[in-house]
Amino acid sequence: MKSKQVGVIGGGQLAWMMAEIAPRLDLELIVQTPKQDDPAVICTKDVVLAGVDDAIATKELASRCHWITFENEFIDLDALRSLAQQGVCFRPSLDALAPLLDKYEQRSYLSSIGLPVPQFRSLSEIKDLETITEFPIVLKARRHGYDGQGTFILQDKAELTAIWNKFQCPPMLLEEFVPFTKELAVMVARNAAGKIIVYPVVETHQKNQVCRWVIAPAAISVKVKQEIEQIARTLVDELQVVGIFGIELFLTPQETILVNEIAPRTHNSGHYTLDACDISQFEMQLRTVADLEIATPQFKTPGAVMVNLLGYENSNSDYQAKRDRLADLPQTFVHWYGKSESRLGRKLGHVTVLLKEEELAQATAIAQKIESIWYE
Repeated sequence: MKSKQVGVIGGGQLAWMMAEIAPRLDLELIVQTPKQDDPAVICTKDVVLAGVDDAIATKELASRCHWITFENEFIDLDALRSLAQQGVCFRPSLDALAPLLDKYEQRSYLSSIGLPVPQFRSLSEIKDLETITEFPIVLKARRHGYDGQGTFILQDKAELTAIWNKFQCPPMLLEEFVPFTKELAVMVARNAAGKIIVYPVVETHQKNQVCRWVIAPAAISVKVKQEIEQIARTLVDELQVVGIFGIELFLTPQETILVNEIAPRTHNSGHYTLDACDISQFEMQLRTVADLEIATPQFKTPGAVMVNLLGYENSNSDYQAKRDRLADLPQTFVHWYGKSESRLGRKLGHVTVLLKEEELAQATAIAQKIESIWYE
């Protein structure tokens, strides 16, 4: 029946992981994605082959489903508004997404609702470069940056000028460099009735602004945990979110929390929930979008480590031998996204290791062991 169908704009691994769970909830996913070999295409019966920013294709998608949700935020918001005015139900709503898609506007919005963020400004003209005197500094593309793309940590005026001249893409977001002690993240969901579910806070480890692994739960104080949970609740309530968001944060040496970025969808930092929780982030997104009952997820284990399997070469290999070695490790689950092409930094899969109580202190060493096999 039409009321059991959920449209997803985007057909990558996030939609693929949703599609695997959907049948258990008596739901069917229909994805809008540009390529026949995108991960979600292989496990969905109905596909609209088109770019994620193609609003005409989204109108076709809407004709086949009751709700539409998102796998990524590379959409044409203005073009979708006419569909919303015609009654298409987007979850989260376009109004909830509007202040978040541009990183400068996102910073401005978070600040306006009282959430703590790094100092920031817009950089729009070359003459603005002359006013910058403190380094290091962080420069970000305002749209379409992900997995470290479009983010630069610059050490001096020469590096700043070189990047500006190379990309010639003003305006950009300029913000202070935060000397954090930990990078943290949390998933938060809200349904149409206003019920909010906050997942455990996790610690993320980045290299070149790309997430390498996640440790759940994070080793943080009760005060920090409570502050992050309140930030999460404030955000989704202010935006009247229906869906699930990922929030990335910095923890400073003074135990101050600063919000780094918002992902208005499922997020890499929540992948551990597939194996470590009784309700994964992907099930939670579907439940909120389709008006199904939601409840606080329970850990199946004292903790977990999630390690991204990133491309380290250009090839067409499926790395089966390495995946078999990883899968042979105790309490280890390998998720392979079925992408046909490997390239530097591309997310090809992830590994989750469930931890016993006595293994929590070894989480980093376990992540490094996974990486030693993958990047061997």
